[in-house]
Amino acid sequence: MSRTEEFQELRPLLFSIAYRILGSVSEAEDAVQETWLRFEASPTEPRSTKAYLSAVVTRISIDVLRSARVRREEYVGPWFPEPLLADPYEDPARSAELADSVSMAALLLLERLSPLERAVFVLREVFDFGFPEVASAVGRSEAACRQLAVRARRHMAAGRPRFEADRTEREELATRFFDALREGDVAGLRDLLAADVSMVGDGGGKAPQLARAIIGDEKVARLLASVFPLMARIDVTFEPHEVNGQSGAIFRDRDGKVLHTLALDVLDGQIQTIRMVINPDKLGHVGPVADAWAIDREVRQARRPTE
Repeated sequence: MSRTEEFQELRPLLFSIAYRILGSVSEAEDAVQETWLRFEASPTEPRSTKAYLSAVVTRISIDVLRSARVRREEYVGPWFPEPLLADPYEDPARSAELADSVSMAALLLLERLSPLERAVFVLREVFDFGFPEVASAVGRSEAACRQLAVRARRHMAAGRPRFEADRTEREELATRFFDALREGDVAGLRDLLAADVSMVGDGGGKAPQLARAIIGDEKVARLLASVFPLMARIDVTFEPHEVNGQSGAIFRDRDGKVLHTLALDVLDGQIQTIRMVINPDKLGHVGPVADAWAIDREVRQARRPTE
């Protein structure tokens, strides 16, 4: 195969590595493009193209993540990863690890790791690279990488829930949730929510967002049941869609432009967390983005009693 063909064959893997390290679709795409430029300019042929390109995209992603950490510390409100609608890389032998590692909950746990720990965890635990390849990719000894992997696994395990829902259970619960949302059914919504459920939005200061997380099944159910009928009145619609490997939806305005995404974190038969990405800077890869401020004004207008 030509270099171009080899690269295109490996592109899904490279993107998936970069996205898990960075939590950003746009930055992952940039990292993959930079990897191609370096590969194209390299005068030597690597012994293993997969190992070489994976190492290059990992190093680029680590550098980008280090600079992104500063921006994320100054971020307005809660920071969530850019929503990923479909992971381009598939490996039937590791489908469970791949799906779990791309969830919003897992990516937020990865944020707690150092850039090196995060890269080692992604390469070793998610994509099953050998320690020699991991060491080459991050520029550390195998012994150091083993220590990094142990620390990363410990941090990730400490933050993970003890019981996880299977895919069928998640999908059935999500179907009931969205049916209740359409109907504005407070009781129906409340029955699906954990007692301490939280609903959080990431607007980044660039879109209307919740002033703080809404906590508790009663508060979340009543807010959802009161707001969505108003949104429906101004022709806001939603389409159930997998978001970061979890059940979720894409909300659109009357022109079909993307208003926000919503992802459900399901555990032990109940919805534990509802995460909405509203920041327009994080939605451009999903489609043309709606004017969330204009929608907010229309919703407020719709809330006023008619004379």
